[in-house]
Amino acid sequence: MDKIRNVLLAAFVMIFVSQTLLSQMNTWNGDPREEDATNAHSIYRQAIKAEDWGIAFENWEIAYKLAPLADGKRDYHFVDGAKIYIHKYKSATEAEKAEYKEIINRLYDEAVTAYEQKLITPSTCANDPDCHRKRIGYIYGRKGFDMFYTLNSAYKTNLDVFKKAIEYGGNDTEYIVFDPVFSMLVYQFQKGKITKEEVLDYYNAMEDIVEYNVENNSRLGQYYDQAWKAAKAKLSPIEPDIFDCDYFLPKYKKMYEENPDDYDNVKLVLGLLKKRGCPDDNPFVAEIDEKWRVYAEKENARLQAEFEANNPSVMAKKLYDEGDYKGAIDKYDEALSQESDPEKQAGYLFSKASIQFRKLKQYSTARSTAYEAAKLRPGWGRPYMLIGDMYASSARNCGDPWNQRLAIIAAIDKYNYAKSIDSKVSDEARERVGKYRASLPEKADGHMRGKNKGDSVKVGCWIGETVKVRFKS
Repeated sequence: MDKIRNVLLAAFVMIFVSQTLLSQMNTWNGDPREEDATNAHSIYRQAIKAEDWGIAFENWEIAYKLAPLADGKRDYHFVDGAKIYIHKYKSATEAEKAEYKEIINRLYDEAVTAYEQKLITPSTCANDPDCHRKRIGYIYGRKGFDMFYTLNSAYKTNLDVFKKAIEYGGNDTEYIVFDPVFSMLVYQFQKGKITKEEVLDYYNAMEDIVEYNVENNSRLGQYYDQAWKAAKAKLSPIEPDIFDCDYFLPKYKKMYEENPDDYDNVKLVLGLLKKRGCPDDNPFVAEIDEKWRVYAEKENARLQAEFEANNPSVMAKKLYDEGDYKGAIDKYDEALSQESDPEKQAGYLFSKASIQFRKLKQYSTARSTAYEAAKLRPGWGRPYMLIGDMYASSARNCGDPWNQRLAIIAAIDKYNYAKSIDSKVSDEARERVGKYRASLPEKADGHMRGKNKGDSVKVGCWIGETVKVRFKS
């Protein structure tokens, strides 16, 4: 029953509205029922403000049926009627929506016709010869707005309505058209339904409207500016395909000239020029590019110097890579003086010991530094691996063959100790021990000196370690 009732209601509404729209439009001026019309008009207008849509619709029907043109000075009965039906549309059934949609479009079209035939002449038209044309633009703008946000109209049809709004409204076109127009332009362009030139036509027309209102409309200029910026953001997906360098160049020059000594601004302008595909040989691009390059080199040098001053360990690595080993050690000492974390201090000391040993051949000093590192980080085998390498690499210079082989024992002891406290170096330590096992003393050499396996002996040269004798098996 509800479904049948809704269908009948929709049919009744359509018949009523169709008859009214097709009838001759008239005002209530001098009409026998003028009082009824004006009373209904006042009631529905107040009801709309109070959002009492039932009362509004009931009285709007009376006012509209008796006098579509009201007093001939306003378009309220068309525009308000569309507003009431928009409200009804939002909660209507699908069948009702189709009917309401047609009514809404007809009401807007009737308003356009009334202005075209100058059946409505607002009092403001007395001093504005383009008044009727501007009001037609306003009506088309409102119609397009409802088509987009409520009626889900086809984009092509919707854009055609907005195009008329811009053509008729000119600089008086409302800023509410920007957002929906750009939304539809992006979609239509991405789907290949409109050309780049068509997008630019809309863009240029609306940009002119914005510029005019920002400069001349003290009351609404800021709203035009805000709406324009928000709407333009929607164009980002298609901007590279629509606009070329020449189009943006004047704006970017102006942006640069407003603050040429602000290098954040210089960087921004240069980035925008590059983004728009402006060629490097363009005089303006070349000027900005060179200005930024010179600044960037100086700024990078300053930042690098500041960074190195605050990060001496980084500078130490840089100096090491450059072959300045003494300079690197000085920087590690500086890093140590600024650091309170024992773990990091141990790391700096190990790096320092490695340079002293491998690059400067300062064996005793390197060993002392390595022991300092080991002390700060208990259970770390790496410093002992380094000391073992010191012993092994200097064995050939440690006196006669017997003492040279004793130095190998000292190295192996350090590798074994490193392995015993730090599993992370186990594989490396075993590899070293296996490598140097063949260099252990011969039993015959030990017997000649009266030394047996397990005897404690002191290694000569700089090593000075006491080791237990063991022989090559």
